[in-house]
Amino acid sequence: MNPEKDFAPLTPNIVRALNDKLYEKRKVAALEIEKLVREFVAQNNTVQIKHVIQTLSQEFALSQHPHSRKGGLIGLAACSIALGKDSGLYLKELIEPVLTCFNDADSRLRYYACEALYNIVKVARGAVLPHFNVLFDGLSKLAADPDPNVKSGSELLDRLLKDIVTESNKFDLVGFIPLLRERIYSNNQYARQFIISWILVLESVPDINLLDYLPEILDGLFQILGDNGKEIRKMCEVVLGEFLKEIKKNPSSVKFAEMANILVIHCQTTDDLIQLTAMCWMREFIQLAGRVMLPYSSGILTAVLPCLAYDDRKKSIKEVANVCNQSLMKLVTPEDDEPDEPKPTAQRPAEPNPDDTLAKQEGTAGGGPDGSCDSSFSSGSGVFTPASTERAPVTLHLDGIVQVLNCHLSDMAIGMMTRIAVLKWLYHLYIKTPRKMFRHTDSLFPILLQTLSDESDEVILKDLEVLAEIASSPAGQTDDPGRLDGPDLRVSHSELQVPTPGRANLLNTPGTKGLECSPSTPTMNSYFYKFMINLLKRFSSERKLLEARGAFIIRQLCLLLNAENIFHSMADILLQEEDLKFASTMVHTLNTILLTSTELFQLRNQLKDLKTLNYRHAYDLIQKFGDLEVTVDFLTEVDKLVQLIECPIFTYLRLQLLDVRNNPYLIKALYGLLMLLPQCSAFQLLSHRLQCVPKPELLQAGDSPPAAPKSQKADSPSIDYAELLQHFEKVQKKHLEVRHQRSGRGDHLDRRVVL
Repeated sequence: MNPEKDFAPLTPNIVRALNDKLYEKRKVAALEIEKLVREFVAQNNTVQIKHVIQTLSQEFALSQHPHSRKGGLIGLAACSIALGKDSGLYLKELIEPVLTCFNDADSRLRYYACEALYNIVKVARGAVLPHFNVLFDGLSKLAADPDPNVKSGSELLDRLLKDIVTESNKFDLVGFIPLLRERIYSNNQYARQFIISWILVLESVPDINLLDYLPEILDGLFQILGDNGKEIRKMCEVVLGEFLKEIKKNPSSVKFAEMANILVIHCQTTDDLIQLTAMCWMREFIQLAGRVMLPYSSGILTAVLPCLAYDDRKKSIKEVANVCNQSLMKLVTPEDDEPDEPKPTAQRPAEPNPDDTLAKQEGTAGGGPDGSCDSSFSSGSGVFTPASTERAPVTLHLDGIVQVLNCHLSDMAIGMMTRIAVLKWLYHLYIKTPRKMFRHTDSLFPILLQTLSDESDEVILKDLEVLAEIASSPAGQTDDPGRLDGPDLRVSHSELQVPTPGRANLLNTPGTKGLECSPSTPTMNSYFYKFMINLLKRFSSERKLLEARGAFIIRQLCLLLNAENIFHSMADILLQEEDLKFASTMVHTLNTILLTSTELFQLRNQLKDLKTLNYRHAYDLIQKFGDLEVTVDFLTEVDKLVQLIECPIFTYLRLQLLDVRNNPYLIKALYGLLMLLPQCSAFQLLSHRLQCVPKPELLQAGDSPPAAPKSQKADSPSIDYAELLQHFEKVQKKHLEVRHQRSGRGDHLDRRVVL
């Protein structure tokens, strides 16, 4: 600094003291400056006041000499004190040089800058608010200062500024938000703490509505929530909690849509605290905003569905995610099934299902209108949309939702509970919005069939529910059966073929039951026959699936759909099957299910009521077996049939053996089976059963029925059952004597025959 330069109105003594290295001398100079400025104020000499401030700023505070800068800072603070309330007129000139010193390399000088600004702000009070952004920017930098004295000084200044903002009603929030949005992404721990503390203060001021600008800072808040410092995370939790309380109090003024995607992003983070907090916010948003959240359903499902497969280590996240999933599902109603565009041809309208409840829905949706975690939707209540009743109607678009569901169902690494949730969603959408969903059925159908190979029985059950709904929904009916002849059904000659209209007429012959299994009939839609064909194709290509789950799948389908339709359609398809081994296996499987499963009880009763000569037909078939090659496989099947006759399902048949006169062909058929069997356990079992058949004359002793007509007597063969049984016993004894002399080959065959 040039000592000969004129610094009037500052005296040479003041100038010399301001440049001194000792603080005490600089303080004396400051007192002289304060006295001088007071005189100018009394004289209303603004020119000299500005000149003093400019000199202190340019020649001292911004000087290259550190002691001069220190003198300039204390001199500017003295000017502010002398100006008092009038300091507001000169704040720009007073503040700017001080803030420049915040960036000084000397920590002592940064401390003095804090001290000077504190005095300036303390005098000006509310007048500094127009300059709040530059003050906040400077303070945010000092909050991360490595020097503890500087940090301590900045904290004093920070508290003073917060008090001023709290007391004032002239704070420019609109002008401050861009700076806050920028600073909130700081990675410095102390800067983050500074930001959070200011948000808490602003949120507590009644005249400041920070909620309107929450979309601007919400993402940054969630990022701060992931800070390594426990104290900062706790402070951020408090801030987010306060915002959520405010949202619950004033849901009508909340910009839910602008924050939905922010929550979707943070619901997918790996940080447990961030994910849980974001999921809790998502739960409240869905329940408070209602249908406003529907356009974001695909993103919400992307975030929520994987959480449903979490284990107990993330139990809290899983529970909240389940509530989000259930609440979002409830927002989809039959009214959403209105077509986006009119169809070109007139079709029979698909009536939406009036049932508003989810099929077999598990769990309750927590979090009612008050936002508490323990509240839930009341039973029987509809979709809770208190914040959306006056909003514009929302159109549900399924493209994104179906794509997400398809993606999750196709990913074999996805957990079981997630796959179940996906299938529940598909079922719910087919129930509530069938017409829209059938536009996506062709893309969903292959993956739904593939899911039948899942390891979980519960997944398969839900999958079958969806497939059954597709196969039976009126919305899936088409006027053109040829629609089914798509690329996925163009199989080779050796595989299952789609029935042509002529082939379908096989089902329409007079007297045939189960006509509704045809693709053109109303009770089972066009996809029913397609489903049956593809199911048999899958069984044919995956024999392990047929062996392990085939019976289970068919039995469940018989519960979900019409059992007669299923058997009738499968029989019709198998008629065209050229792989006779597979056809035989399927026939055997279907027969076993029909004869033994409780699910087929009604169908069995229908078959028993048929007035046909079943036993005569069975006897005739057994007679033809004599012309066939008797193999071990053949004898094994006969053995299985004998074992089946002893099951509880055939109690009625065994009781019919008591009516010898009216069931002669039943007895002859059983004796025919006995003749086919070698000496084995099945032979013994059936022989003992036939020994229990009463003699006709014993029945006549107790009950003398009227004589049968001549024609009936002629048809009924005269059989001496006692002689037959005695003959079989003799043959059996003789066989047992010879058996010990048999070769190993014969014993081996006998063991193969016995089950």
